[in-house]
Amino acid sequence: MLNKEKMLNGYLYDATDEGLYKERLHAKELCFNFNHTNPKNINKRQKIIRKLFGKIGEVFNIESDFWCDYGYNIEAGNNFYINHNCVILDCAKVKFGNNVLIAPNCGFYTAGHPLESAMRNKWVEFAYPINIGNNVWFGANTIVLPNVTIGDDVVIGAGSVVTKDVPSGVLAYGSPCRVIRKINDEDKRKYFINE
Repeated sequence: MLNKEKMLNGYLYDATDEGLYKERLHAKELCFNFNHTNPKNINKRQKIIRKLFGKIGEVFNIESDFWCDYGYNIEAGNNFYINHNCVILDCAKVKFGNNVLIAPNCGFYTAGHPLESAMRNKWVEFAYPINIGNNVWFGANTIVLPNVTIGDDVVIGAGSVVTKDVPSGVLAYGSPCRVIRKINDEDKRKYFINE
C-alpha cells in the first residue's frame, strides 16, 4: 500500500514520502498565491480556492492568511466563511456543511503522531477525518482535533479545543470542549433586531 493510500485510510504512514511532499508543496504554492493576491481581486482568489479545495459551494469567502496541507481533502458547502489565519491540516477529509462560519485563528487538524517516542521518531503519523454539519459557528482560536464530528446548528465558543464529537443544536466550549447547553428559543430574543 502506498503512503498516500495509508494516509487516506487511517493507517500510520511516512509523512516524508516524496509523492506526499510534492503534493504538499503544490498546495503551499497555491496558498502562497492566494495569500498574496490583492483582496480586491475576488475572482482570482476564488479561482485559486476552487483549484485548491476538493469541493466548495457557490458562495464562499476566505480571508488571508489561509494554509492547508493538500487542499483536495477539504470539502465545503455553500455560504462558507473563513476569517484570518486559518490552518487546515487535511491529511484526511475535512468536510464542512452549508452556512459554516469560522472566526480568526482557528485550526482543523486531522494529523497526529504516535504517543510512543520510538515510533514517533520514525516520522510516521496518522490522519483521521473531521466532519462539520450545517449552520455551525466556530469562535476565535478554536482547535478541532482528528476524528471529530460536529452536528448541525452548533456554536463552538472561542478558545475551545474540540477533542470529541459534539451533537446538534448545542452551545459548546472549553478546553477540552464540552456541551454547555442546548440552543433554544430564548437565544432568538437576545439581540436588538430592527425590522
